[in-house]
Amino acid sequence: MAANKTIPTDESVDIYIDTLPNERKQNEARQVLEMIKDITERAPRMWGPSIIGFDRTSYKHGEMPMLAFSPRKTNFVFYIINDTEEQNNLLKNLGKYRTGKVCLYVNKLADINLEVLEKLLKSSWDRALKGGKNVGTC
Repeated sequence: MAANKTIPTDESVDIYIDTLPNERKQNEARQVLEMIKDITERAPRMWGPSIIGFDRTSYKHGEMPMLAFSPRKTNFVFYIINDTEEQNNLLKNLGKYRTGKVCLYVNKLADINLEVLEKLLKSSWDRALKGGKNVGTC
């Protein structure tokens, strides 16, 4: 089995955000970063070249952040635990998004309700702290 490429690095989160392709994406990434810092009360860390993660947990392939997001060129990816009825109900009011296995994809923050996003992220963080299933990969 290949080694997990998503590992914590010593790269600067702020420098990474500064390299995003445009000012809107940079500003939105900073907004999400502050939101998750408030939720987790943890310092962010780069995981691999493009994932901003908070804390860490073990799973069958190694380690991963307990809550993370990646401000990609075309969208934001939120790595969350979404396995409760409460979370599914929140998604109904989120706005424009799509989902993968454990990922929530949002093109831009203006497409969604940020209060609902914050509740989803908080719910995922709380589940992770209680030993909920690991986030995994998309």
